[in-house]
Amino acid sequence: MAVSGFTFGTCILLLHISYVANYPNGKVTQSCHGMIPEHGHSPQSVPVHDIYVSQMTFRPGDQIEVTLSGHPFKGFLLEARNAEDLNGPPIGSFTLIDSEVSQLLTCEDIQGSAVSHRSASKKTIIKVYWNAPSSAPNHTQFLVTVVEKYKIYWVKIPGPIISQPNAFPFTTPKATIIPLPTLPPVSHLTKPFSASDCGNKKFCIRSPLNCDPEEVSCVFLSFTRDDQSVMVEMSGPSKGYLSFALSHDQWMGDDDAYLCIHEDQIVYIQPSHLTGRSHPVMDSRDTLEDMAWRLADGVMQCSFRRNITLPGVKNRFDLNTSYYIFLADGAANDGRIYKHSRQPLITYEKYDVTDSPKNIGGSHSVLLLKVHGALMFVAWMTTVSIGVLVARFFKPVWSKAFFLGEAAWFQVHRMLMFTTTVLTCIAFVMPFIYRGGWSRHAGYHPYLGCIVMTLAVLQPLLAVFRPPLHDPRRQMFNWTHWSMGTAARIIAVAAMFLGMDLPGLNLPDSRKTYAMIGFVAWHVGTEIVLELKYWIMTEFRSFSHLLQWKQRVMLLKRQCWQFMSVGMLLFSSYFCLQSTIYEQAKTLAFAGQVIIIIKPKKLEACPDCLEHICEFSLGRLGSCL
Repeated sequence: MAVSGFTFGTCILLLHISYVANYPNGKVTQSCHGMIPEHGHSPQSVPVHDIYVSQMTFRPGDQIEVTLSGHPFKGFLLEARNAEDLNGPPIGSFTLIDSEVSQLLTCEDIQGSAVSHRSASKKTIIKVYWNAPSSAPNHTQFLVTVVEKYKIYWVKIPGPIISQPNAFPFTTPKATIIPLPTLPPVSHLTKPFSASDCGNKKFCIRSPLNCDPEEVSCVFLSFTRDDQSVMVEMSGPSKGYLSFALSHDQWMGDDDAYLCIHEDQIVYIQPSHLTGRSHPVMDSRDTLEDMAWRLADGVMQCSFRRNITLPGVKNRFDLNTSYYIFLADGAANDGRIYKHSRQPLITYEKYDVTDSPKNIGGSHSVLLLKVHGALMFVAWMTTVSIGVLVARFFKPVWSKAFFLGEAAWFQVHRMLMFTTTVLTCIAFVMPFIYRGGWSRHAGYHPYLGCIVMTLAVLQPLLAVFRPPLHDPRRQMFNWTHWSMGTAARIIAVAAMFLGMDLPGLNLPDSRKTYAMIGFVAWHVGTEIVLELKYWIMTEFRSFSHLLQWKQRVMLLKRQCWQFMSVGMLLFSSYFCLQSTIYEQAKTLAFAGQVIIIIKPKKLEACPDCLEHICEFSLGRLGSCL
């Protein structure tokens, strides 16, 4: 199956029914020619909307005001045609009066040749200007298709006919009554489907595998060959629609699809085809026979028969060829079907439903996307977290351990971070391989993923240019390295939370979020506890070191005081001893001895000194010598 551009993986089926009512933005260029919204319903026969013009005659170059009014409506398509050939191309062009509610379309390569709605909001009046071209026919008529609801619409409501001044009066041709196409008969099923013949007479696909088609939670599809035709049975929840498609690959695009839509207690069976990731195009039901349906106990069941081959019928695949089979269900309201709430079930391989009967299942998620999620989880919730813890808290613990010439903590940190980068690169390319390009329908997840991928590659490149330990730029490197790593971790966690909600993984609704919150809380809590422990130990070491210095200072002070005390004691003792000796030396006497205080070298040379020589005897003063 060819894929137009970059298509969204396994997203199959049904966002909104195609054409006028199905395009709330009014981009209905493909409906320009027939002006028919193919909703699978018959158009209303009695118009309740009118077209008015500001004048009934015109000349080339004139501008005529055209007004559409009536009951509230959501969508419309207004054109001007040659009154004598209403099936011909549009005539002239339009100019908008209020661009908030209407827009111009290019039909038949004529720019501005039609006007449509801009939004699905309710309207009661639309005004535009019609510009008469130089090649305008003598008589021009305005036609409008109006959509009130999905199943309530009017096709080609005729408006007034305006003519050029010199033209012959327009003669209204005799009305030709065109019978509305008769729809194939639809009957009611008298009994529920049975899975007892699955694998024996029926080719069955069930989700969950081996479920009972009478259960509300069971989505069931079976094919039973009967000569040159195949009977198809489909069963599932009654709220909304059921659908299956035959595809040449596991991507959406150019698929043969069939829908059973529950509306107003009636089930509509509708063939369609898909072109890329776009709205399904409803096709004629003429190729289906024996259509029947049943609503009971919250279960919707529908069945139909079609020929194995349909020569000359476009968009219908031959059933005797192998295909991937898509099986989906979703919500429907007021005739409009919405995107399925979960990923469709897709068979693991191609099957020929006309071959031997089988009883098979499928998967709501794709292996490549599962591997992508698993690798990203291992990278950003395991290896990177352990690497950060090792670098932050094991550096002092393994300060003396070395491995291959480097510190052991650094080698472990580098190995874990390199593993994170490799896992991220491998996981990053997997969605692109599966999608075939960029996915525009995955929200912010791919944008955050690209940021994470960029940071994961820049981190090791930045580490290559790490300055030496004592280089002045080392501080700047440390802060940059830490900031980029922390930002990558935070963005990666946010991307994982967003990615878990994408339908491609088909994870449980509540448990996945709680599990992820638990992992994040565990990692954050671990880092907080280790950070507190590190801070406490650092502060305790600082306090112990300070206490040792205080003890040393006090000891030094004590020793200084002791030294000063001893010195002062010695000094005072010496001073006291010296004073005592000096005082006693002048008057000290011993029995029978004479102390000479001053004795000259030659006594006779100093006759005057005789007076200085005294003799002391015990109790009396001796005579001078």
